[in-house]
Amino acid sequence: QLQLVESGGGLVQAGGSLRLSCAASGRTFSSYAMGWFRQAPGKERKFVGTINWDSSTTYYADFVEGRFTINRDNAMNTVWLQMNSLKPEDTAVYYCAAGNNTGFLPYAYGYWGQGTEVTVSS
Repeated sequence: QLQLVESGGGLVQAGGSLRLSCAASGRTFSSYAMGWFRQAPGKERKFVGTINWDSSTTYYADFVEGRFTINRDNAMNTVWLQMNSLKPEDTAVYYCAAGNNTGFLPYAYGYWGQGTEVTVSS
């Protein structure tokens, strides 16, 4: 089993920044692609971005528009989601997930964290 724990969420004003962290334990973190998803109240879970095992490839959802960056450090068993220029519509619970390959859909990932809440005020 791979355990994932997100942190770093909170309340921020529009235009501000947050860095979310996802710490992994239990299995070989470096062998997994990591994804970030978000889910707003009453909405379905949506893809935010993903990074492959060696950081050579990243993909982002269109709505990111260059504002978010995913990085990982396999020695630290951690992946981060740096979010800049936040907008009220970015308000959601953010989840990290691990899978065998990068993917845009939740079913591509077999391990999930519990989520961290991000609220962006206008």
